[in-house]
Parts: sequence; structure tokens; C-alpha cells
Amino acid sequence: TFAPIAKMKTIRVVMSIAVMKGWRMYQLDVKNAFLNGELEEEVYMHMPPGYEEPEKCCKLKRALYGLKQSPRAWFERLRRVMQHHGYNQGNGDHTLFVKKKEGRVTLLLVYVDDMIVTGDDEEEIIKLKVLLAAEFDLKDLGKLRYFLGIEIARSSTGLALNQRKYTLDLLEETGKLGCRPASTHFILDI
Repeated sequence: TFAPIAKMKTIRVVMSIAVMKGWRMYQLDVKNAFLNGELEEEVYMHMPPGYEEPEKCCKLKRALYGLKQSPRAWFERLRRVMQHHGYNQGNGDHTLFVKKKEGRVTLLLVYVDDMIVTGDDEEEIIKLKVLLAAEFDLKDLGKLRYFLGIEIARSSTGLALNQRKYTLDLLEETGKLGCRPASTHFILDI
């Protein structure tokens, strides 16, 4: 039932490489990703309300949200698609897919259904987006601006990351948005 998710250090390294090399970064989202998974084992469920028949049950052919197998089934399907199209899985982080062709590099980093695409081969990046859209219900979110609660702003000097929106949403959710900050005592000369 295990399915890998991108490590934060891998996300930071991919962003750092893209900035150092001047690569564009894009964000993709797969809608209803878990529904794309193919189950490896037989899974049965009760008939949905309104469709019940005595002595009958449903045999699932595909993964559903809520099944413990769904994350793994989704990732395995994505992995097969990527490898079929010439992408190699990273050794240190299995959610990083790399394609090297004629000295050019394309990277795809996956966090469940959210993806970062970057590299120096814009033609391959376009092909990758087309192939993923043909396989899955894909939403191209354009340039990377917001990923996993992190706002990303690119400038000529680098990349600025912050979690302002995430923090404000958290404060609002907990009813603390209007609170005043409290002074915190700490040593200044550390």
C-alpha cells in the first residue's frame, strides 16, 4: 500500500537547479488521480445505496478514493507511463523522473497528484504535457507559483519562497486571524 511522495529536500534541490540553470518551471495537477490506478488484487465492496441486490456485491476494476491501495495503484500507473516514454526514476527519490536526450534534461517531480516540470528541453516539456494529458485528466497550471502551500516568486536574482497564504488560512481556520502578535523573549546575540 506504500506510495512515495516527493521529499521536501528534493523539491528544493529541483527548484535550485532550475534557478541556477535558468530553466522555466511549470506546475501540473492530475484531477482525480487515484481513479487512474489499476488494482493488482481483487477488491470487493457492497453495492451502493439504491443498487443493492441480495446476495450480490461489486468487484472493483479500478482504484477508488478511500481504498488503502489507491495511492500505490495511482503511482504505479504513472511510473509505468513515464518509464514507457523514456523517463528514468530517481534513485534517491522515486518521485523524480528524469529524461536525458542529446545532452538535454527534463525533470518531472511528483507529489501525489501535483507535479513540477522543468528542464532545458522546452520541446520535450511540451511533449510531456501532451502525453500526460492523453493519459490522465490533466490541468496545466502554467508557471510554478504555488506548490504544497508554498508561494513561489521568481526574479532575476533567484527564487523567493513564503507561506503567507498558508499561514493566513491556518490563522483563519483556528479563529486567530485578528489576534495581535505576542512578544517573544529570545537571545539576540546567538
